[in-house]
Amino acid sequence: MFFESGFSCQVDGDATAYWLLFKRNKILTLVDKGKFALPDINLDKLSIKPVRREYLGRLEGRSCYVAELTPDTVAPEGMSFFDLRRLLGKISDDLFFLAGKAYQILHWDRTHQYCSKCGAQTENKIDERAKLCPSCGFVNYPRISPAIIVAITRGHEILLARGSRFQADFYSVLAGFVEPGETFEECVQREVGEEVGLKVKNIKYFASQPWPFPDSLMVGFTAEYASGEISIDKKEILEAGWFKVEQLPLIPGNGSIARSLIDWFIQLKG
Repeated sequence: MFFESGFSCQVDGDATAYWLLFKRNKILTLVDKGKFALPDINLDKLSIKPVRREYLGRLEGRSCYVAELTPDTVAPEGMSFFDLRRLLGKISDDLFFLAGKAYQILHWDRTHQYCSKCGAQTENKIDERAKLCPSCGFVNYPRISPAIIVAITRGHEILLARGSRFQADFYSVLAGFVEPGETFEECVQREVGEEVGLKVKNIKYFASQPWPFPDSLMVGFTAEYASGEISIDKKEILEAGWFKVEQLPLIPGNGSIARSLIDWFIQLKG
């Protein structure tokens, strides 16, 4: 899949455009015998009128848009609206993260219709992804909220926790948002201390992953246990413990950086 990001479309009424259509946090999908795909549709022929739309760029040489539909929109025959988060691992990674990018831009467009400085209605800049206030000139860019996620090891064990916000009853590695004036490494130390009462050492970068729910950038690390006893905060963390490879609890599905960190531990210690 070849995608070229763009900011303003030069083609009006492009009948061959590719559309990613959302109703709240659900995206229009094709479902056939348990297999999911994003439909290639002609918006005009479906008589669907979007509430808002944003140009994303070109997908395989075609104009590509994201659009928000009204809450009462009924899915066309053979299609359904499916929670984007649940599509992780069910469609290709490239397509999932394009859909995630689309959802993140749509969320930004929805929440930045007016200038936060003077209150005037904003408009899209044509030379970059930004909102311009024609009244005071203030420019607002899409919000990106950096967060750390860290796999902590102690010998042949990994620290896993069950969070209060998890949608399923699984265990994962620790994560948290970066605060102003804080480095990623400082955030790792603070979050680990706040959530489970431990100190860590040898913090090393692992990988990063955009996580558009609605606008996070997950920056992954590995670290080693240094000292302390597990003491959970009982707000964000409900349970936490040390697990060996052969004793792992239910863990996140494939596709997330959380699962990649756990798989790294499995390969390292298995």
